[in-house]
Amino acid sequence: MTDETRPVIRGWEGRFLEDFTVGDVYEHAHGRTISETDNTWFALLTNNPHDVHSNADYASRTEFGKPLVVSTLTLAIVTGLSVPDVSQNAVANLGWDDVKLTAPVFAGDTLYASSEVLEVRPSKSRPGQGLVRVRTTGRNQRGEPVITYERTVLVYTRAARPGA
Repeated sequence: MTDETRPVIRGWEGRFLEDFTVGDVYEHAHGRTISETDNTWFALLTNNPHDVHSNADYASRTEFGKPLVVSTLTLAIVTGLSVPDVSQNAVANLGWDDVKLTAPVFAGDTLYASSEVLEVRPSKSRPGQGLVRVRTTGRNQRGEPVITYERTVLVYTRAARPGA
């Protein structure tokens, strides 16, 4: 086969509305190790001055014994891990609900995520789009759940995607 006749295989484009099925669970492919720098920068970017995130001396005297990762950084990373499977073809995020932080997260922890599809329905007001609701669980490197939440996204159908 010459280069001119070799088939081109498209990369993963993410799921469109018609690809979601209630009950499906997606084990998201990648993990992300959180560094001390990630935590410091995120605390600074979000104006979170709490010493438990940035003062090792203070944190050493808490029940955690060391600085905690900012909880909204945990939410952001776990959400990001789910993008290729859940919201790569989203029009918009519509909301996060029932966010629960179930265990502390520290610099050096590696987060992994999975999402279960809870609801899929066409939009009543936006043709070619629909709502997908998932429950996402973030786990640390020991498999312990550290965060759970439900997220609703507005997703394109394949036929209505930009450039279709």
